Amino acid sequence: MNAEYDFSKGERGKFYNEDAIFKIPIYLEQDVDEFMQHLAEVKGKDVGELVNELLRYNIQLIQSIQ
Repeated sequence: MNAEYDFSKGERGKFYNEDAIFKIPIYLEQDVDEFMQHLAEVKGKDVGELVNELLRYNIQLIQSIQ
């Protein structure tokens, strides 16, 4: 690394996008991941799709009892 960098020609906000959506990675524990991988394979679905379906179902259950 250099001791100093010249940012005099830099442009503030050049890559800023107010509509950007950031996805937060979610890390499953090994046993859960293995189960979800197996279930997704059996159902012929992507793991992310399957996890979202299960979470949506749980959200509906929670909302129905409130």
